[in-house]
Amino acid sequence: MGAVFKTDAVTGYRRMFYIVSPNETSFKFVEDVPKYIDEASVYFLTLIALEYLVAYLEGKKSIFRLADSITSITAGMFLVVSDFVVKGFDIAVYSWIYENYRLLNLPWDNAWTWLICLFGIDLGYYWCHRMAHEVNFIWAAHQVHHSSEDYNLSTALRQCCTEVFYIPLAPIIPPAIMLVHIEFNLIFQFWVHTQVVDKLGPLEYILNTPSHHRVHHGRNRYCIDKNYAGVFIIWDRMFGTFTPEKEPVVFGLVHPLQTWEPITVQLCHLKYMWHKIWEFETFSDKVAFIFKGPGWEPGKPRLGLIEDIPDIHHPQPKFDTFLPTWCKFYVGFHFLVSFLVLDAFVNIFEVGLTALAAALGIFYIIYTMTCIGHICDGTWYAPWMELIRCSLVLVATTSLKEDLMRVTDLDDAFIQGVRGVFFISMLLWLPHLLKTRENKEKLK
Repeated sequence: MGAVFKTDAVTGYRRMFYIVSPNETSFKFVEDVPKYIDEASVYFLTLIALEYLVAYLEGKKSIFRLADSITSITAGMFLVVSDFVVKGFDIAVYSWIYENYRLLNLPWDNAWTWLICLFGIDLGYYWCHRMAHEVNFIWAAHQVHHSSEDYNLSTALRQCCTEVFYIPLAPIIPPAIMLVHIEFNLIFQFWVHTQVVDKLGPLEYILNTPSHHRVHHGRNRYCIDKNYAGVFIIWDRMFGTFTPEKEPVVFGLVHPLQTWEPITVQLCHLKYMWHKIWEFETFSDKVAFIFKGPGWEPGKPRLGLIEDIPDIHHPQPKFDTFLPTWCKFYVGFHFLVSFLVLDAFVNIFEVGLTALAAALGIFYIIYTMTCIGHICDGTWYAPWMELIRCSLVLVATTSLKEDLMRVTDLDDAFIQGVRGVFFISMLLWLPHLLKTRENKEKLK
């Protein structure tokens, strides 16, 4: 496993706010570009911890809930996992267009090239982000990011894969410079997902700030389809989608989710679209439903009517479930284990994995986070899912022990410790399995 801190602290925190120079972030070849997002992951976590401390001291502990934060970070983990499947494809397409159809030969080591790309990527992000809100089938992916009813730094990690907004720059901008700004654009957007930072004076006129982005995540009527900015709020001011923070924001989807289960969070709007599309009688209405806004219906404007949005005001009740204290510690511990497994998986993946090993690693992460979601939901079959998960880990660490030791450099004592932890975890769920069986017997 690679070092936790992959760069010095000053550089790491500078990068979080896009405080970098062209000289240190210009590269000729794509393969020379550092994995800035990977290197920033530890700084994401330290800032989340700092935000929690500040919120606690200010009496705002309620902005954090364990299940919500885990669901948000899980979406970010799914994004990393999906990158293993389509790794490099988007960059390859961009590079092919650049090599075959470029209109300009901008020097990769010129500050003007760097600055043009900075603004070009951000303008592209604005339009792609706006399209993700105004085109129903793209909203089906993007709604994941808006599904949290909390608003804190962990919400920033509730991401989806729709980053194709930079392709129009391919005839102009060298691929390596494009990749640098793609990563910094995303990293910058992390810190604006907070309630502990108030308005920032003159910066509010130029930059996307926590105040502006709180509005974007709101479901109050005045917040709908506003403030799409990534880095610069100037695009919203230019194209008529800007509005300031006027009253306390109610966060989340117009119709909030009632689950913590990550697969449902990812696919719920697609499921809604699949059922809804059959209600339209004509083929043209079915097509319009896919390509127009999420609020569109026949006879209404492209984006629907603002009057159809519930006229709500802060405060509003949030979806929540009860977890006993022991279960909170259990969920938190196994979530941390899965996070560390993913970190190790990323590093091992760079060295090379067999297709079977990669598939098993991806399955473990997705199935584990699904189990945690069901535990947080309190579904009756969650103990059975967790028992199966722990059993599979015991089988895998026994039958594949030699392979694990070879690939990960872990020793036998560590693997035995892992087996012990998962065996104890199985025992913890046995009483709950018996209760589930007793309840089913009573129903009979």
